[in-house]
Amino acid sequence: MTTPEDVKTGRGRGLRVLRLCSVFMPPAAALGDRGAGFDPVGGMQNHTLELTKALDGLGLLQTVVTTRVPSSPRLQGLGRRAEVRRLGIPIRRFRQLYSVPAARLVPKLARAADLIHVHLGEDLAVLPLGVLASKAGGVPLVVTVHCSLAHTLSAVDARTAALKLVGGAIERRCTRSAGAVIAITARLARILEAGGVAPARIHTIPPGIDRSLFTGPWEDPLPEIDRPRVVFIGRLVPGKGVDVLLDAVAHMTVPAEIVIVGDGPERGALERKAAEGRAAGRTNFTGFVPHDRVPAVLDNADVLVLPSRYEELGSILIEAIQVGAPIVATRIGGIPDLIDDGRSGLLVPPGDPRALACALDRVLAEAGLAQRLRASASRGVGLREWSTVAEQVLDVYGAVLGRRFAAPSEIA
Repeated sequence: MTTPEDVKTGRGRGLRVLRLCSVFMPPAAALGDRGAGFDPVGGMQNHTLELTKALDGLGLLQTVVTTRVPSSPRLQGLGRRAEVRRLGIPIRRFRQLYSVPAARLVPKLARAADLIHVHLGEDLAVLPLGVLASKAGGVPLVVTVHCSLAHTLSAVDARTAALKLVGGAIERRCTRSAGAVIAITARLARILEAGGVAPARIHTIPPGIDRSLFTGPWEDPLPEIDRPRVVFIGRLVPGKGVDVLLDAVAHMTVPAEIVIVGDGPERGALERKAAEGRAAGRTNFTGFVPHDRVPAVLDNADVLVLPSRYEELGSILIEAIQVGAPIVATRIGGIPDLIDDGRSGLLVPPGDPRALACALDRVLAEAGLAQRLRASASRGVGLREWSTVAEQVLDVYGAVLGRRFAAPSEIA
């Protein structure tokens, strides 16, 4: 175990963390055709990667256990001290089967750890694995809730209905017993407290941002696409509501190009839908773009749209605010905590193509509205670097372990 003497050598140096997450950003080589259906890119994927990198910079020793997508290595070094272990068979269905080899591996890894940190998304297995690891190692459990199965998720198909029913019960039990619970929005923190998690164990830590990617100026990465552009960036899965966006095109009065940036298991169905009606010839599917190109896409968007059926936050909204792209999003989860409707963006009900079309038309046609939304968003939101997020997470670790980690200025 880490001793107080270890801690004195640096901010978190020597602390050993076992990080469990069903998704983690893979190397760029895994983003090709074979990996596209595995949701390899997304807000949680980026969050777990960037937090691991930032904590590595603070001297922690980290092992990440996650699922494997095609073309990604089973074992990958990351930074100076972290390693990523990818488990399971790279198949689109039944990816929860990664829990079988994980159940054998994580107890062994836990015995060399000081703390277990679980990242909860749309995954039934990760919390039971975290509890198993915590008991095997005799060490505390910290849970970050990215998408609450009980409170964020909506049952939009059989899969999400099962996740909500079974996973919601698992989540409630595990979050009540965890040493600390990190919520990515204030709304979720309030709900967790109302659900029985002790207030002293709840910490609200929103995602961070890599400001180095947002310095500009940027050239237009999609010069072949006309303006104005309504841009969606995200995973192509039912919960993101891209089908609602395509339905909204039929109700829009302002001609605009629809730009779908991302990929996923629903791409084929969405492409077929886009080939019909008024969306035909106006919808552009780009596939994944590298994360360092996202700011350029946002800078050249006339409006960024997030039509999700369920979402706790949506990291793309934070990045759109940083760039200054006008936002239209659904009024769900913690999004109203970030977007003040009518001031820093426009919010609409989920699953309502007419309301979505009306909001998009307003941003594109109403004089001065887009500029007012940009200005209000940039004034109202304090965005933080991942290094600041890592400092806050390390403070949570210290609270759970009953230790104080030296601040950087105190390190000799």
